[in-house]
Amino acid sequence: MSNDACPNCKKLEAQLATVLAELQDIKAHLGLNSTTSHQPPSQDKPWTPKSERQKTSRSSGAQPSHKGKTLKMTEHPDQLITLPVTGHCGCGQAWDTVTVTDELARQVLDLPEIRLQAVEYRAQVKVCPTCHHREQASFPAHVPGRVQYGPRIHGLAVYLNAVHFVPLKRTATILEAVCGATISDGTIALSLNVAVGRLTTFETELKTALLKQPVLHADETGSKVNGKLAWMHVVSCKQLTLYAHHEQRGHAALKDMNVLPRFQSTVVHDAWSTYFQLPVQHALCKAHLLREWRHLAEEHGQLWAGELRSAMQRVYHEHKAGTLTSEGKAAFLDQFDRLVQAGLDVNPATDSVPGQRGRVKQTRGRNLALRCQRHREAILRFLDDQQVPFDNNQAERAIQMACVKRKVSGGFRSAKGSMNFCRVRSYTATLHKQGANVLHGLVSVLRGNILMPNFSR
Repeated sequence: MSNDACPNCKKLEAQLATVLAELQDIKAHLGLNSTTSHQPPSQDKPWTPKSERQKTSRSSGAQPSHKGKTLKMTEHPDQLITLPVTGHCGCGQAWDTVTVTDELARQVLDLPEIRLQAVEYRAQVKVCPTCHHREQASFPAHVPGRVQYGPRIHGLAVYLNAVHFVPLKRTATILEAVCGATISDGTIALSLNVAVGRLTTFETELKTALLKQPVLHADETGSKVNGKLAWMHVVSCKQLTLYAHHEQRGHAALKDMNVLPRFQSTVVHDAWSTYFQLPVQHALCKAHLLREWRHLAEEHGQLWAGELRSAMQRVYHEHKAGTLTSEGKAAFLDQFDRLVQAGLDVNPATDSVPGQRGRVKQTRGRNLALRCQRHREAILRFLDDQQVPFDNNQAERAIQMACVKRKVSGGFRSAKGSMNFCRVRSYTATLHKQGANVLHGLVSVLRGNILMPNFSR
């Protein structure tokens, strides 16, 4: 009787262990937020803390060394309005006969009335009195038709649509209200297409400049095209940003982008497996790890994760302040290895169930400890290379705009539209990083005299 029951008992125990593991995963998933996972802050509960900053003794607001800014008067006003003293003094003296001894000035800074300025070109026509040949002067290249909009209005339309994610119809509504220009959706789309065609050389030079950088940041996020899931990718550094859109998330997208597969230096990323296929040095984002360690410590009570998180934060601040000694670094490395091994001990490997095919699913804690062990060098690279940052915020900030666009104006109608958006956005984001006026840059593109960023930085 007992011999027959043993196989059934083992089977029931295995099923119970599976159910308990699934229940633990469900409870852990319910406890996820932006501070403990990759979940965006927009999905957090209102009362969930969102900051990893440590509390200091400094008061909130501007610090004593902060240089404030205030509205200042311009030295060369566009219009002067003199306010005369009129009437009579209390003693009866007429003010009109008294000499002015001083003037007090105040200024109002405001926009002038915005309206379209019509510039008419008249090409002269002459007829030779001898042979009666008719000759006409040539119109400028930017005046191909009888009536057309100029580069400033086209540049503003592209600026609203591509930089501030205003949909086509709302862009047309804004332009009509502000400038009195009744522009169709097709005209705005045409402006975008013209800008894209003229930025081909810019994109080529941008990719070449990115390949020369010592460190690049990479990230990706979902983006809808005609209702279907696609992906927006970004590769960036301090002064340059490149966006690309692709129907796939994996290596095919990076290959079409044609930067990371040819890159030979360090790439900072979030440990996505596709990036590890690249022939580069890897540096992992510690901000992601801090959130995952926090989740294990708070939701699962795993002390090793909490201790490792505190140790990483401490060594980061010491490294940033320049107070990290060689002895302190060696002690941290020893502590890192010891705590990761503790994480593996606390989270033993899950055995395969009889009849189960494929790789056995491990617990969240074991997967994180294994990642820390396997990619130890990539996690700690920032301690040995001053050019490698602690986190991947450079790419995170760059890719965040795709999430904003998705919320403001939805997805794209076509793959071509998504690729056009990415090229224009690469140009405007790079100009913004270098402190150039983005609107002036777009106007220069529509004029055909492109303001190029500095690629030698």
